[in-house]
Amino acid sequence: MRNVSAALKYTLGRIGLFVAVLAALWLTELDLFLKLILALAFSAAASYFLLRGWRDEMAEEMAAAAERRRAEKERLRSALAGDDDAERPEPPASSK
Repeated sequence: MRNVSAALKYTLGRIGLFVAVLAALWLTELDLFLKLILALAFSAAASYFLLRGWRDEMAEEMAAAAERRRAEKERLRSALAGDDDAERPEPPASSK
């Protein structure tokens, strides 16, 4: 599963936990709506502990993507402003 994105792994893990908890609750004599709510709550709590690694990996991927978008945005802004070289020195200010 190395080439699968962390967001997909985490999402599938969350869905899997929800289905597992719902299957366990299915055997009880509770109302269907209550089973769904309890499965959602229990699977969310379980995923906090069980899926920490995938959640952290997803956060790192999202942070890296945000940094790439920020850098690309700055590069495009510089290109649109006509800056050929980002480290070109500013012209000296004229004193009046």
